[in-house]
Amino acid sequence: MRKIKQTLEKALLEAGAILKRAIDQPISVQYKSPVSLVTKIDKKAERLIINIIHRKFPNHSILAEESAPQGKSHCKWIIDPVDGTTNFAHRFPAACVSIAFEENGIVKVSGIWNPFLGEWFWAERGKGASLNSKKIRVSKAKSLKRSLLVTGFPYDRRKRAQYYLNFMKAFMMKTQGIRRLGSAALDLCYVACGRFDGYWEFKLNAWDQAAGALIAQEAGAELSDFHGKPMSIYGKQTLATNGKIHQEMLAVIKKFL
Repeated sequence: MRKIKQTLEKALLEAGAILKRAIDQPISVQYKSPVSLVTKIDKKAERLIINIIHRKFPNHSILAEESAPQGKSHCKWIIDPVDGTTNFAHRFPAACVSIAFEENGIVKVSGIWNPFLGEWFWAERGKGASLNSKKIRVSKAKSLKRSLLVTGFPYDRRKRAQYYLNFMKAFMMKTQGIRRLGSAALDLCYVACGRFDGYWEFKLNAWDQAAGALIAQEAGAELSDFHGKPMSIYGKQTLATNGKIHQEMLAVIKKFL
């Protein structure tokens, strides 16, 4: 595990350096769909991360956003080289490198690095979560009316806008506010450190949430799907809260499922 963690740290740092150097330069953007962007920096950072991992662990599997899945090992690295690509492309500094290490279907260690704000989130299963080496915990808000929530919208939002806005409106009427940052990894980290009390989103991919889910869980968050069943990083429903407002959020969400 020591070698795993050292490799993960190196990959985060070196990929983050690429992002930080590039954000003030002209950014070349391609479109996977009208609302799904990819930049040359995503691909460059991903290649770097994979190379760093394969130098140390050539037989490990890779699941990364911009590449085809690689390998069939029980050890898997789950990589988002730029979580928050649209933000990055617009030079909005809510973007990060997100990497998780999974063994036998269980995420064991993860890190998320936002080089623009200097925020290093880290978790190891059973050992808690930290921000810049200081332990973090979820908030203590006891009700929705005392809560600040965060959400995101899937790539089919133009076709299903009204459906997703139903949830937004319902929570808007019951909370102190709702934010939309554009980075699922950071949303989960911000629940972990108590900046947000709850987070919900449809149709995330494993690379969007694998690292952040462990960080949130190790900080005391409750995670589930929208029916209250245990959340899977390969599932399409994500609810993360401080635990105290989880049932209230589920009750609101279930009205529209």
